[in-house]
Amino acid sequence: MDHVSPFVKDVDETAFATEVLQRSREVPVVVDFWAAWCGPCRTLGPLLERLAAEYDGAFELAKIDVDANPRLAQQFGVQGIPTVVAIRDGREVSRFTGAYPEPALRQWLDELVPSELDRMVDEARAALIAGDTVGAEHMLRQALESQPDHPAAATALASILIDRGDLDEAEAVLAKLPRDSEVERLLAAVRLRRSAGEDLGELERRVREHPDDDTAKIELAKALAARGQYEPALDLLIDVVRAKGEHKDEARLAVIDIFNTLGEEHPLTRTYRKALASALF
Repeated sequence: MDHVSPFVKDVDETAFATEVLQRSREVPVVVDFWAAWCGPCRTLGPLLERLAAEYDGAFELAKIDVDANPRLAQQFGVQGIPTVVAIRDGREVSRFTGAYPEPALRQWLDELVPSELDRMVDEARAALIAGDTVGAEHMLRQALESQPDHPAAATALASILIDRGDLDEAEAVLAKLPRDSEVERLLAAVRLRRSAGEDLGELERRVREHPDDDTAKIELAKALAARGQYEPALDLLIDVVRAKGEHKDEARLAVIDIFNTLGEEHPLTRTYRKALASALF
């Protein structure tokens, strides 16, 4: 279906991760679960589309036909339509079922669209892109003074701190947030970066001279991962898991940290997830 507004799009299962979850980290995404045979959907859908155009990019509307995408409807526990779900920063923040009248719908949207703090975070991100890390950090800290658990501000600041090596402060910033996939990814990066100062040559010597020393293998793997050498790190950790010794679970958790750092779609994550499953069982 073609839509007049650039802020309205039809989304299917294939595009959902990119067009909804990933996009929601930049702008709120309103997901409209509908069907052609649904009477209330024919009332609510055009109203949502008109408001998406009127709000001029303050939110984006993703329309999902439940008949064509039943797994998405099941994933979100849709039991009646229309069901409308608001997604921000990759997480559901609000929903309703039924055809809201326009005044109620406007009130719901006004609570969703970016606040002054959100706009400050957007400015900080723009400063980062422009190379002004100092200015970006200042704005993010200002935002967190007003709201210490602001997800976008906290994760952006934590990323700056991790890059700079201020790992304790990065952990403290992230500790105020609920554990979603982005927070887990950053915490995994913190754990890996803690091994960056290890003496790689000494660790390699220990493993070479004591090939059955699982602790040395895990320490070497973490040090390699901290330097971005993920594939040899994963090989070492999978070997420890496969040996099924007392350090098997520690190695498994280190593998998961690398997966979280790389992301689910990274080729190494896909390849070594299968290797991990095979080593475990």
